[in-house]
Amino acid sequence: MKIAEVIVDVSAYPVDRPFDYLIPDEMEELIECGCRVKVPFGARNILGFVVGIKNDTDVPPDKLKPVSSLLDIEPVLTKEMMELAKWMKNETISYEIDCLQVMIPSALRAKYEKMVVLETDAENLEEPLRTVFRRTTKANYKELEKQNLLIPLKKALKEKWVSIETVVKQKGTIKEIRKVKISEDKDFLQKVYENLSNRAKKQKQLLLWMQQHAGEIIEPEVIYRKTDSSPQVLQAVIGHGAAEFVMEEVYRNPFKKDVGKTDFFTLTEEQEKALQPIVDAMDNHSPETFLLHGVTGSGKTEVYLQAIQHCIQQGKEAIVLVPEISLTPQMTNRFRSRFGELVAVMHSGLSIGEKFDEWRKVHHRKVKVVVGARSAVFAPFENVGLIIIDEEHETSYKQEDSPRYHARDVAIWRSKYHRCPVILGSATPSLESYARARKNVYKLLTLKERALKQSLPSVEIVDMRKELKKGNRTMFSEKLAEAIRGRLEKNEQIVLFLNRRGYSSFVLCRDCGTVMQCENCDISLTYHRYNEKLKCHYCGYEQPVPAICPLCGSDHIRYFGTGTQKVEEELTKLFPGARVLRMDVDTTKRKGAHERILEDFGAGKADILLGTQMIAKGLDFPNITLVGVLSADTSLHLPDFRAAERTFQLLTQVSGRAGRAEKPGEVIIQTYSPEHYAIQFAKAQQYEPFYEREMLMRHEADYPPYYYIALVQVSHEDLLVSAEYAKKCTDYLRSRLSFNASIIGPTTAGIVRLQNRYRYQCLIKYKIEPNLIPTFLQLMKIYRTDWMKKGITLTIDLNPTMI
Repeated sequence: MKIAEVIVDVSAYPVDRPFDYLIPDEMEELIECGCRVKVPFGARNILGFVVGIKNDTDVPPDKLKPVSSLLDIEPVLTKEMMELAKWMKNETISYEIDCLQVMIPSALRAKYEKMVVLETDAENLEEPLRTVFRRTTKANYKELEKQNLLIPLKKALKEKWVSIETVVKQKGTIKEIRKVKISEDKDFLQKVYENLSNRAKKQKQLLLWMQQHAGEIIEPEVIYRKTDSSPQVLQAVIGHGAAEFVMEEVYRNPFKKDVGKTDFFTLTEEQEKALQPIVDAMDNHSPETFLLHGVTGSGKTEVYLQAIQHCIQQGKEAIVLVPEISLTPQMTNRFRSRFGELVAVMHSGLSIGEKFDEWRKVHHRKVKVVVGARSAVFAPFENVGLIIIDEEHETSYKQEDSPRYHARDVAIWRSKYHRCPVILGSATPSLESYARARKNVYKLLTLKERALKQSLPSVEIVDMRKELKKGNRTMFSEKLAEAIRGRLEKNEQIVLFLNRRGYSSFVLCRDCGTVMQCENCDISLTYHRYNEKLKCHYCGYEQPVPAICPLCGSDHIRYFGTGTQKVEEELTKLFPGARVLRMDVDTTKRKGAHERILEDFGAGKADILLGTQMIAKGLDFPNITLVGVLSADTSLHLPDFRAAERTFQLLTQVSGRAGRAEKPGEVIIQTYSPEHYAIQFAKAQQYEPFYEREMLMRHEADYPPYYYIALVQVSHEDLLVSAEYAKKCTDYLRSRLSFNASIIGPTTAGIVRLQNRYRYQCLIKYKIEPNLIPTFLQLMKIYRTDWMKKGITLTIDLNPTMI
């Protein structure tokens, strides 16, 4: 007998381990590790992943239940993915099932139907499979399962005589288009033709054409065009039985337009020097991590492309991660113009069906390169030769809910598994990565010059305190307003950056000082002008704008702070002829909106691109000569030890959008803190001096990269309960961890109440703490077996990106 070890789809502490199930005789040849199965668990049948197969078990025979059904005849998870899940479970203090689920596309959790497609001559197949495919080239998997044909089907799959297509039923529908199937019987078509009256000239004309295309399936629009007929004429001919409407499934194509083929550029001496060690590491199967530190516009992407070319020539596959969904279209087009159909794209902007179609291309080895956001690091390649993480400093590479993995850590784990290099690229690397490069944990590669030898843009800082003294109360300094006018006259393009969406950041009563607050969170509501609503950007709560203060009844309600909507309105007042495109979360909600905005801007349909941080990096348009940062202080004064680093990175990245071609670039940064070192070093575009200064600050405060940190957070609907269990948590950690670990707290979180739950947290700083992971696992055990029942939520985040 054969036993399957199954991880069941239940996120609970007592079941976070494999369970043994008997493999029925008829499934013995079918079930493999990595397949999904349905198994009896308690009173119901639930989903599970087969993570092992063995010949004996400690479970008494009368207690051993059989596997109910097999969901995948081909495994959806590789051996590597199952090992990776075990590693992630420990590293992120999460359930193994959550780690397995994050590796497969959400489409596999949606409703879907499997079709078996014939890829060879039916005569090659075994009987009775041959009989099925003599009649059709596509058969329903469930029908074959009912006829007990799964064993010959598995053999045919291994021989590549058939393939399995999975059609995702999005909201219950398959993507189909209507076509016309013309009767195969030419004699019948002739008969219909002869029986028609001579007055039905258009119908007769259509029937003559149909006789030449008997048996074909054609789109109605093609028929109208080729025969000069109309829908009414076609409908009449169908009414006579000469043809019928049929629905045909189509694959979703995530690429909205074709891109031409481009050749590889000749590398500069610096680029060549950076590429060589990467190529050597690929040739030597060495799992090295390279930090490619290049100024904005230095041609890091070209180094990536040529490294990938080498990887493909070796017969291997490459994974490329980009941080923002808005960057993906431009990056994807660059990769597609080099590698054509060998590129798949994976990001959250795709529909469920598109995601699944792209994942399947990777799974079936149809592509060699995957470009995508964080989750693309799990692309199911089995022969990875290179992993690239572009803009490696970005916080979006860290998942904020369970499992709380960092894509960089997963990439490095996979690189060791496949013995291949990882490239971390950035103009402003995270301090942790740069410190590792300095210590030779990573290998540092540097590009100090722009690829086309253009000079970096000139950067000017405007002190907004002086503007106020001059009586200028607008959001544009005189210097910036003048520069915008000059560019508009020259037909050059402008990027304006403000890291705050909405119209105003808060609404306040000028009589009593009341600020409109979210009823679920301790946070002020943001005013959105387009629908006259106040919105919470944390929980989604919204309410109409009050005409009078709800507390004192005064009508002196005013909007304070500046959001992108308000800036857009001001721009149209100050520069009436300017064409403005706004790019923030509100304008990019619709599918494909990022692409449309960037395409329109690239095509010169707008003069000014106004946006939040999604426009700060990766954009490469030759006509941008001015970048304006409206408020550099937005991220500078946050209660987070990384605030200065984030501000420096953001300003350096956004400055790099200007002057990327022949025309010189100019950057104007408006701030109320012009003397701050992050702003001064961003002006000079100097990373190393900023790194030295920031490292001094981190050393004094015992923060990363000198120490590791972990954040433990407790939340509950009752403030006192939350505080009590946070204290229990902290006391438990203090009793278990050594004196080398420093525990700060418990204290309230930055935003105390979020979605009607009160949050307390404690911070652990440590260098080497062998008891840390075992202590956290034990704490989670206590939480999952006891505290959870009382409505407590406990989260542990190792190396959090936000505190």
